[in-house]
Amino acid sequence: MDFSIASVLLLDGITNGAIYALLGLAIVLVFAVTRVIFIPQGEFVAYGALTLAILQTGAIPGTVWLLVILAGVAALMNAWAAWQRLHQPSAAAKALLRTLVVPVAIAAITAWAAPRQFPLLVQALLSVCIVTAFGPLMYRVVYQSLADTSTLVLLIVSVGVHFAMTGLGLLFFGAEGFRNPTFWDQRFQLGAVNLNGQAIIICTASLALIVLLWLFFERTLFGKALRATAINRLGARLMGISTHTAGSLTLAMAALIGALSGLLIGPTTTIFYDSGFLIGLKGFVAAVIGGLASYPAAAIGALFVGIVEAFSSFWASAFKEVIVFTLILPILLWRSLASGHSDDDH
Repeated sequence: MDFSIASVLLLDGITNGAIYALLGLAIVLVFAVTRVIFIPQGEFVAYGALTLAILQTGAIPGTVWLLVILAGVAALMNAWAAWQRLHQPSAAAKALLRTLVVPVAIAAITAWAAPRQFPLLVQALLSVCIVTAFGPLMYRVVYQSLADTSTLVLLIVSVGVHFAMTGLGLLFFGAEGFRNPTFWDQRFQLGAVNLNGQAIIICTASLALIVLLWLFFERTLFGKALRATAINRLGARLMGISTHTAGSLTLAMAALIGALSGLLIGPTTTIFYDSGFLIGLKGFVAAVIGGLASYPAAAIGALFVGIVEAFSSFWASAFKEVIVFTLILPILLWRSLASGHSDDDH
């Protein structure tokens, strides 16, 4: 280990940590608003990267058909709920069309555009739109009816969703891995460090997205509504804030962050159908460092996780995953001791 090697490892750690920071922020956001420990966050990453990889081949990705099926189920559920509430066919039809219009439009545009092999940025935009549309539909189909259940039930459901998405990923993309082309292949020499354009894009995009999230929560009405829901669900409901709408918006943001993360990380490593699980777990470790509540602490924790992973791959590459995930044990112990709760507090 010398300075040049340490510099390269530090750069790799910061680059990976920027991705984990986005995932950690998404997990904290979903848990704060919906109380769901969102295990499938990593699957959004894999779906984003692999959807772009399939579009690169000129084929229609299987995620398009899953989007249509999921939209159909959500539309029928919304139509039935509208009928039970108002007993008016027009209201049920409006609910049906309102749910279907965006996903079906995205699916139709993708089916038309896929064989034409548009430039990389257009394909990336289509991939982001497809995966982002999964968020609110998944909330409606899976989580909305369970919104008032315990956190343990929601966790069990999240594990089930993770296994379902992993199995569907194998069906859609196959067992072979894909690596996407870089968005910027320029290289810069900074002393002993060879800095590539993709690393710059990852760090810049992550920082920009974090700033946009901060502005969204601080300056927009929807952001303030999500903050209110995270602080007190019952109070937000009494003030006229729809917790179901907040949940749908939160899952849409989580899916958007996951899709963008997949596009960013796709050129740097080979992505398989099940790669999202480990990537998402590292984001979860960052979220736990933040106590599933603090966005800045989760971001700092993500950078720490990325740096530890990079240096572990140099000193003990066979055990780097073990080292990273072992970090969660002392953090959980410290938080348990610091919380001061006991069994008598219930």
